[in-house]
Amino acid sequence: MRYTSPMHRLLLHNAQVLTPLTAWPIGWVLTEGRRIRLMGQGIPPVFGAGYVSQAIDARGLTLAPGFIDVHVHGAVGHEVMDADPAGLRAMARFFAQHGVTAFLPTTWTATGGAILNALRVVAECLGPTADGATILGAHIEGPYLNVSKCGAQDPRLIRPADPAEAQPILDTGLVRLLALAPEVVGNGWLIDACVQRGITVSAAHTAATYDDMVVAVARGLRQTTHTFNAMTPLGHREPGVVGAALALPDLTCELIADNIHVHPAAMRVLVQAKGVERVILISDAIRGAGMPDGEYEIDTRVVHVRDGAVRLPDGTLAGSILTLDQALRNVMAATGLALDQAWPMASLNAARAIGVAASKGSLEIGKDADLVLLDGDLSVRLTIAEGRVVYAAEGEP
Repeated sequence: MRYTSPMHRLLLHNAQVLTPLTAWPIGWVLTEGRRIRLMGQGIPPVFGAGYVSQAIDARGLTLAPGFIDVHVHGAVGHEVMDADPAGLRAMARFFAQHGVTAFLPTTWTATGGAILNALRVVAECLGPTADGATILGAHIEGPYLNVSKCGAQDPRLIRPADPAEAQPILDTGLVRLLALAPEVVGNGWLIDACVQRGITVSAAHTAATYDDMVVAVARGLRQTTHTFNAMTPLGHREPGVVGAALALPDLTCELIADNIHVHPAAMRVLVQAKGVERVILISDAIRGAGMPDGEYEIDTRVVHVRDGAVRLPDGTLAGSILTLDQALRNVMAATGLALDQAWPMASLNAARAIGVAASKGSLEIGKDADLVLLDGDLSVRLTIAEGRVVYAAEGEP
């Protein structure tokens, strides 16, 4: 963590600034403590002596909102289910190197006790991380899924939502996003309970029909988890979950844009159908992210990381080693969108989906100073989380 004073002021100038309305060819942003204090086009005004704690010349590079990853299980040899504070903080530091300023540590199918244990560590690490991304809460993916669409989730532990188990998870107050199979008998009450608490519900690992999805959306479900993957596909007579994702305006769609989980043409279809405002880039990364190819543990099983893909021994995809900066490059290549059009998919849409857009997700006065400085190749040069410089590439201040 680079400073401790709440009055620390950081001035970034000579940057292309991506704002919610337009891209400023040249602009500046002044932070104060954790928030954006002022911003404007052109050159900044002259501030009094000592007013600015640090000034950074962006050299014409692009200043964008920091990325938000709402679906990520692990990285650099660690995973959320390890329930290890040091591991969670190491993940936060790795994510910051790739432009992520905030994230939701994501659990997977396990016993109720193991999930609660992981959540205790999330609570311990909640908030800013020294030289890393901010932890905003938790994402619960499983065990309330459909075993027929288990993917890499452990089918032995998939089960309907039992209030005796699920209520204590919700009672932690940490859950911002919960993924379930809405068609499973016994899961309906959990949709209602989450909606009452302001927790976003997403359809995941699901064999739902289109009509099932219509009912779930009416109940308050608002998202699809890693769209296209582990869900009923689009059919012209039975549109399935994919058809619902494309057709229902209330649904926002997660996307693993690694060119492995989803073909670039399907990415393009999704963005054309939903618009950039209804697609959320996620990594769905596991402990092999940022690590060499090889074998890694996932719960009691082993996965193989090779050529950019993570697979169980039977070939089933098991998460990814994707980072959000690469996801943004990939979706831009797939759709032909420019950065000033595509950036909300890496930040603002996620903030809206989990109810933090009042403070995060875009560059606006009064919002948290979550910023990423990108060069022409979308390589991350500088990451600032809540006004703290948490990552600087070699040669940056």
